[in-house]
Amino acid sequence: MKIIRLIGAVVLCEIAGITGSLFTVKNIPTWYAALNKPAFNPPNWLFAPVWTALYIMMGIALFLIWESKSDNKKAQVLFYVQLVLNAAWTFIFFGSHSPFWGFVEIIALWIMIIVCIIEFGKISRAASYLLVPYLLWVSFASVLTFTVWRLN
Repeated sequence: MKIIRLIGAVVLCEIAGITGSLFTVKNIPTWYAALNKPAFNPPNWLFAPVWTALYIMMGIALFLIWESKSDNKKAQVLFYVQLVLNAAWTFIFFGSHSPFWGFVEIIALWIMIIVCIIEFGKISRAASYLLVPYLLWVSFASVLTFTVWRLN
């Protein structure tokens, strides 16, 4: 039964990524390709494997929270909020073609990830540590989003 819950947690997180990719895929060769981007912009092929790995780690973290014996409703709600913000960024940035609002939104996401790490840490250190690479990547993505906004 635990393996099904683990798979469910990972699939839930991957669905957020798949939802976001619906707005990304069609805009990369058109709108995004035409934008001015900084020299540190990673190649497009790198994003999918990085996000896939991050969503797996997020799912494992969520599973650890689900499996904890403590009262974890607050941590779960915060996680779901940040997951919605995660998917919303791609809609705002790619779907709406709005680097400015994408930057505003990604700052909210960044804050929510920190809040989740803190709340998860009260329940499971391992779960909170699993979110640190996500925070680092979103930190980089925030700088990238800001720079794209400023260059365009």
